[in-house]
Amino acid sequence: MADNKGMRVNEQIRVREIRLIDDEGEQKGIVPTIEALRMAKDRDLDLVEVSPNANPPVCKILDFGKYRFEQEKKLRDSKKNQKVLKIKEIRMQPKIGSGDLDTKAKHVQEFLNEGDKVKVTIRFRGRELAHTELGFDVLKEVEKRLEEGTYTIEKPAAMDGRFMSMTLSSKVSKPKSKPNEAGPAPKAPVAAENQ
Repeated sequence: MADNKGMRVNEQIRVREIRLIDDEGEQKGIVPTIEALRMAKDRDLDLVEVSPNANPPVCKILDFGKYRFEQEKKLRDSKKNQKVLKIKEIRMQPKIGSGDLDTKAKHVQEFLNEGDKVKVTIRFRGRELAHTELGFDVLKEVEKRLEEGTYTIEKPAAMDGRFMSMTLSSKVSKPKSKPNEAGPAPKAPVAAENQ
């Protein structure tokens, strides 16, 4: 009986009277529970409590197995349509070289192009905490290296203990890096012919 997903069915409904909706969807008003059970059995269906908190509780006559299947199907479909949003994190230190910064910014841009959120984090160690402005400078440099119009700053740079972070969310919903790579390829032979 535990597999009814918390719903009371047939003899589990122990109140004296209920508000009944029949298998056609018509309101039958307040009916004694025993009579509603008899009506459900006559039609080879179940009496299911759909609104237990109402006074009196609301029950429907329906095929419980089919009803439960449809509810589970709706739940599966709604989960299918949900887009799982991933938050990627890129970590760096305030004393980062220009080449490393370029690489990290390129990774951030790739994640944004894939539609992910990106949390860019600066980790301060020891005496570096006295110079948090270096972290702000690094985060500004990351922003400068990103393509304009592909992101929004969801959470601006802020300190949290020994970490400074900002969160960027993507404006881009379509990754189109491959067609751009294919674009320059035809130009190379044309340049060779002109020489």
